[in-house]
Order: sequence, then C-alpha cells, then structure tokens
Amino acid sequence: MTDPDPGLFGPDSITWRVHGDPTMGVAGLRALFLQALYPAVTKAVFEHSDFRADPWGRLRRTAEYVGMSTFGSTDDAQLAAAQVRAIHRRIPGAEDPQLLLWVHCCEVDSFLSTARRGGLRLSATDVDRYVAEQVTAARLVGADDGPGSLAELRTYFDDVRPSLALSPEAADAARFLLFPPMKLPLALGAPARTAWAGLATLGFALLPRWARRMYRLPGVPTTDLGATATLRALRMGLLAVPPSQREGPHVKAARSRMQASTTSPA
Repeated sequence: MTDPDPGLFGPDSITWRVHGDPTMGVAGLRALFLQALYPAVTKAVFEHSDFRADPWGRLRRTAEYVGMSTFGSTDDAQLAAAQVRAIHRRIPGAEDPQLLLWVHCCEVDSFLSTARRGGLRLSATDVDRYVAEQVTAARLVGADDGPGSLAELRTYFDDVRPSLALSPEAADAARFLLFPPMKLPLALGAPARTAWAGLATLGFALLPRWARRMYRLPGVPTTDLGATATLRALRMGLLAVPPSQREGPHVKAARSRMQASTTSPA
C-alpha cells in the first residue's frame, strides 16, 4: 500500500471543507469586489493584464489556480504557484509582498465568511485553523505570512482600511463584474445574463458594510439579512444536486487520487 499524497492541505483540513463548499463561486466574486478597493491592485490589473480582453478566461484561470492549489497533488500545487509567480514577474509591482498579502486576505475572508453565512458549520477552532492553514497559500505565491487566526485577519483589515479607496479603476471593475461583456450567443440568452447579474449582485451584497458604502452603487441590494437568506437558499439548492454533477473536477480528482493511493498494492 502506498502513502497518498494529500497535497498542501489534505482531506482532513478545514481548507478542503471550505473550498469544496458550493458557495465558492459567489465567494470568489465577493473577493474580486473587495480586492478592487486597493488602488495598486486595480492599477496593475487594468494596465498589465488581459482582464478587459478576456475577463472570462482570467476568472477561469483564477478558479483553476485555487482548485489546483487546494486539491491538487503537492507537485501540481507547486507548479500552479510557479506559473502564477512567473506572471507576476512580468507585471510591474505585482510581486510586492504587501499587495499579494491584500489579495490573499481578501480571498481568505471571502471564502470563509461566505461559506459560514451560507450555512457551513465551523467551530471557532475550525475557523482559526482555516486561517492558519492559509498561511501556506500566502507563502506559495510570495506574499508575506498572512494572519494566523480570525482575530488577526480582522486586525489586518482594520489596519489596511485607511489605504483603500474607490479609484476610477475600482468603479470600472465593479461595473465590469456586475455587467460583463458576453459573446453573442450568451448575450442573447436572457437566463445567462440574468443568472450572472444575480450571482455578482449577491457577491457584492456579501461585502462588509464599510466596503459597500465605499462603492456607493445605487439600486444594489445591500441588506445583510437579505443577502444571507439568498445565499442560504442558493446553497441549499446546490446541495440538492448530486455530488457527481455539483463538484468540480479538482475535487473529484483529489478523491480519486486519495482512494487509488490507499488501495494500490505495495
């Protein structure tokens, strides 16, 4: 019997529980809205990336990286991180450890808070374990060591808030996320556009109040109770879908890898 490669976190980690939750798609959108409030981030994205030309491709690659670094083998996770670092080397300022730390903390806060508001049950110990586990993810892309507990994460946001602003790029990014360009077949399909607008609006509504106030978006629902109720209903609906249809390829591959490793002959 061979020892399985659990990757950077493994099936017993809180990271697998959080990142395998059906709310991750909405959580990713929340993270993007939050990240845009750091002026250096949006400046780098709009000036040196292909976000405008290929927004869907960039979103797909970001999701691919999170899935691979979470559920992939150790070698696969390190390879994915190396590719991200290579991209950062081509973008002026993108290797700044503080900028990378901001992006990291936005993701940790968004993934954790969205899963919990959606109904994923985590104890206080679980929550701190998740934040501590994500220090590995921060180091992987060259960020300074991230917060190691929920209290430290909250302190980080309190400290960084004076540096945040609604720059023209941030406002543009928000409009882009809420109303992205779609290729003709999708654009003509009202369900696709309506579904995206609903998910993006929910991602925005899940932001902390101070972030929603900074955006000053008229007509976007921002009540905490309404956002939480909508998120819980969405999660319950997704959980009703069989795992074989609901779970992403990285989760399925990780389970197959672990099962094959534990049942293969020595």
